[in-house]
Amino acid sequence: MKLPTALEMQKLDRTASEDFGIPSIVLMENAGLGTVTMIDRELGPCANTFALIFVGPGNNGGDGLVIGRHLHQRGCQPVFFLLVNPDALKKDSAVNWAIIKKLRLPFHIVDNRKRVETIPILFQQFETRGLPCYVVIDAIFGIGLDREVADHFADTINLINKPGFANNVPRVSVDTPSGIDSDTGKVLGTCIHADYTATYCCAKPGHFIHGSSEWTGKLTIIDIGIPPEAIDRAGIVTELATFDTCRQISKSLQRQKASHKGSHGHLLVLAGSPGKTGAAILSARGALRTGAGLVTLCAPHNFNLVYESTLTEAMTIPLPGNPDILSIADWEIIVKAVTDKQALVIGPGIGQDPQTAELVMRIYQEVKCPVILDADALNVLAAHQDGLHTPGGPRIFTPHPGELARLLQKKVADIQDNRIDAAMLGSGLFRNDAHETILVLKGAGTIIVSGDGTTFINTTGNPGMATGGMGDVLGGIIGALVCQGLSPMNAAIAGVFLHGSAADMLYDQRGTGFMASEVADMIPSAVTRLSHGNSSASDNYHSIG
Repeated sequence: MKLPTALEMQKLDRTASEDFGIPSIVLMENAGLGTVTMIDRELGPCANTFALIFVGPGNNGGDGLVIGRHLHQRGCQPVFFLLVNPDALKKDSAVNWAIIKKLRLPFHIVDNRKRVETIPILFQQFETRGLPCYVVIDAIFGIGLDREVADHFADTINLINKPGFANNVPRVSVDTPSGIDSDTGKVLGTCIHADYTATYCCAKPGHFIHGSSEWTGKLTIIDIGIPPEAIDRAGIVTELATFDTCRQISKSLQRQKASHKGSHGHLLVLAGSPGKTGAAILSARGALRTGAGLVTLCAPHNFNLVYESTLTEAMTIPLPGNPDILSIADWEIIVKAVTDKQALVIGPGIGQDPQTAELVMRIYQEVKCPVILDADALNVLAAHQDGLHTPGGPRIFTPHPGELARLLQKKVADIQDNRIDAAMLGSGLFRNDAHETILVLKGAGTIIVSGDGTTFINTTGNPGMATGGMGDVLGGIIGALVCQGLSPMNAAIAGVFLHGSAADMLYDQRGTGFMASEVADMIPSAVTRLSHGNSSASDNYHSIG
């Protein structure tokens, strides 16, 4: 599913009108009617009720006017609160405002902070007429908002969010909750806390990152009549990693009856150091649970027994070069070990000793099979950026915001303010014409970016994953998928999705408090759910139209 930015969506609207002859006012009409259809389905009939509709500037306000008119058609009394002087409304919004005036539907102008205080009083006046309030419509700001919300707009949003406002009837946002940057998911000062959001033509990136589902509520994508041809030619590079997406790209994971361990690849894992042997164990466990045929751990000599006794299904290669850490002294042994492997994972818990750093850089530049780089391997790369453009083969990088901040020499806040742009910038660090490079920026709405700029936003995962070891498991999952024949990009997309899906299953069962090892153990169930087509707990949106 394509996720257009605000600029791309505006271009789509123009294309529909200019290239396909669909008047923009028809698109606005379809948006308003589609929203009312959604509300009727979610909340039931609206006859003999009243609704509060907050109208802002621009087309978002025009959508609100159409929504009010169609609620009126169904027997609901709309009450409009215009947060701008209605004489300032333009084009399609102005046309719809003229219709509202001719229908003599009630409205109030709330264009300064003092008038915001009158809204509860006006609500009570309508309530005393004996009609219940049906819904609050947020049509204040749409996807074009790029500044902090202030003045009477902020006061109105904060009022709508207050517990008990309008007797706690559902809040429905138009296109995106007012106050969210639809490109980044960032809250611009304050934001409507919607129960439902009706978005038009396509979902937007900001609906799925920064934990913005907390503000969006239940998301419905409404077809407003923009032709598929317009979407196809728009050059939109950001997509949603949905259940259907991941089911399609992971079909090859279904096993034949005659398959054996050699049919499903062999992963080499280089991880662990004093105090961090668990990182290696979790990576290997994630790989085994994801179906890698064989997993081998290269173990510093002092930890070999730990790995052998903890992971009886994995093999180990004791490394004599340094008893406690992965070292360049073991280069020849590692090179020999990787020759028959389909992928290699390096980084979880390895530390940044100079001997380890030298090994990481040599692997990065010389090993030809796909390499998944996580944790300390990324920190080593951040300190040796002169070698980033010369990888020896396909590379998948899995930083969390702090690790990407070190790579980009920025603050973590800079990464989180615009996660998509940061992920694309990080991808550019590694871009190489000879080999595929994939960057996975972990977090709420994990972002996967390929070297050509193709971007996917993940839809699974939950706050229970905020605990140690989750990234170690993910590295093993992605490595196992590469070993089983998925391309690096598809392995990253499916791996992130399955990782989050497994955690979602645990979260549904017991809430927070589950461990990374338990997520690894739930991966087979997540794979089964994916192969059997049960998406009930995976995608948090639906479409109508």
